[in-house]
Amino acid sequence: MKRAFILGTGSCLPARKLTNFDLEKMVETSDEWITTRTGIHTRRISGPGEENYLLAASAARRALRNAEVKPRDLDMIVVATMTPHMIMPSCACFVQAEIGASQAFAYDLNAACSGFLYGLDLVDKYIVSRPEMKILLIGSETLSARVNWQDRNTCILFGDGAGASVLSGGGKGSGVVDADLRSDGRLWNLLYMHSPASRNPDLEQNCHDCCYIQMTGRDVFKHAVKAMEGSVQELLRRNGLTIHDIALMIPHQANIRILHKLMERLGVAEEKVYVNVDKYGNTSAASIPIALDEAHRQGMIRRGDLLLFCSFGGGFTWGSMLMHW
Repeated sequence: MKRAFILGTGSCLPARKLTNFDLEKMVETSDEWITTRTGIHTRRISGPGEENYLLAASAARRALRNAEVKPRDLDMIVVATMTPHMIMPSCACFVQAEIGASQAFAYDLNAACSGFLYGLDLVDKYIVSRPEMKILLIGSETLSARVNWQDRNTCILFGDGAGASVLSGGGKGSGVVDADLRSDGRLWNLLYMHSPASRNPDLEQNCHDCCYIQMTGRDVFKHAVKAMEGSVQELLRRNGLTIHDIALMIPHQANIRILHKLMERLGVAEEKVYVNVDKYGNTSAASIPIALDEAHRQGMIRRGDLLLFCSFGGGFTWGSMLMHW
């Protein structure tokens, strides 16, 4: 049985860097306060001509070039995002038009920060059924449009960007090995974002306070570490593996304290974990594919390496995946 195999990767970051020192002029905070609590030094913020679908399309073009696949050869496009350019049409449809992938069908997927991981599992299911399919999977976010820039607890965390992968059926022993995906909708109010205000007064929510990201950080931290650790341990146990069998772990880049705590509890060496949260902050569904593209282009991944992805996001959604490169 052929599983989803990554043919090529690409990413795109907005040009503008917003530093912690820039934030000191915008909100009551400091470089030291941000760095010690999050590990973030800079994040990228979209400007004119850097809408979500344009970031996604740019990352897609780079992934297609890397994979040596033409846009017209794509069968499917999935964009994982919680900050689409419009509610309708989907970001994926905009990308399809932008890159000229006229034969592909396209749609969006929203699992917050776990979106790319959920998307990988979804793509794998298509490819198991039709191994010849060529699928473009993108994680793309413009979170700068959905944070309250007066709330120092959230505005310091998030950045914009896009990462993409082109996938098809791999050879024997390559591609996706297994995934463990989970969610718990009972805890939604610890990390959420309202939609725009309802035009139907009967459906308007009394607590509506604009569509900003809202987060109870301390509780999210506790749930995130425990949930990701549990998912990874279950995935390894189910496949008869230990953390020492992993060549490289690429986690969701949320917060350096979360990452350090997760590394400690899993017993994984820091040199086996790819970290770029210091440069880009939390880019939600884009964080894993951006990190994957960087690791790939830096020569940190070799053919046959066993990779581990894990993520946690609003919903709550979380999970982990094993993949042979």
